[in-house]
Amino acid sequence: MIEVGLLIALTAGVLSFLSPCVLPLVPAYLSFVTGMSLEELEEGVDRRRVFTYSLLFVGGFSLIFLLLGASASFLGQFFRHYEEWIARIGGAVIFLLGLHLTGLLKLAPLMREKRFHVANRPVGYLGAVAVGMAFGAGWTPCIGPVLGAILTFAAAQETFWQGVGLLGVYSAGLAIPFLLASVALDRFLTGFGRFRRYLSAVEVASGVLLLVLGILLMTGSFTALTSWLVPLTPEFLLERI
Repeated sequence: MIEVGLLIALTAGVLSFLSPCVLPLVPAYLSFVTGMSLEELEEGVDRRRVFTYSLLFVGGFSLIFLLLGASASFLGQFFRHYEEWIARIGGAVIFLLGLHLTGLLKLAPLMREKRFHVANRPVGYLGAVAVGMAFGAGWTPCIGPVLGAILTFAAAQETFWQGVGLLGVYSAGLAIPFLLASVALDRFLTGFGRFRRYLSAVEVASGVLLLVLGILLMTGSFTALTSWLVPLTPEFLLERI
């Protein structure tokens, strides 16, 4: 179960990066945390500095996600006696979040912008970490439902560390593309120009992923899915698991 869960968390992280709330703002975030102009970033000026500040930025939001995951996982363990109900209720919540992302049902609380806004550029390394933490603590209309679903999923895990691990993998799915964009912004901007038309489709795909996950949890079929996927897993991977 945990292997499939990690794959879902990684996919959710990548979809969060590709969401309309994150992808178009990547150049702005890079310029903000590095203190460099967009032209300098495109020309590849001081790539080491750009990567260092980007790494600190993603470290900031990853820390917040891990803390949220630890909190959700702790609550799940605290109510372990009611684990079946937690899975069912959590599945229903995730299903509703999926309906919201697909546009079939709009939830008013998720339509309001709750992201932190910072007026001035950060000062030094700590400033980059602080902006990353502010980003991680934000609750935007796009990333909020996916992050909330992963947190709900973390609360339904069997152990505390499995829940924390899910948020770690989710963070990686969001962080790795960001870091790649930071060291090749010129290529990123070219690719983004072509990808822009698919942003709404990515949001719908995120919603479909949550709908499937919600149904699996509500029906208690997640373990059955894992059993079905095992034969499809390459043998050399099974030996390592």
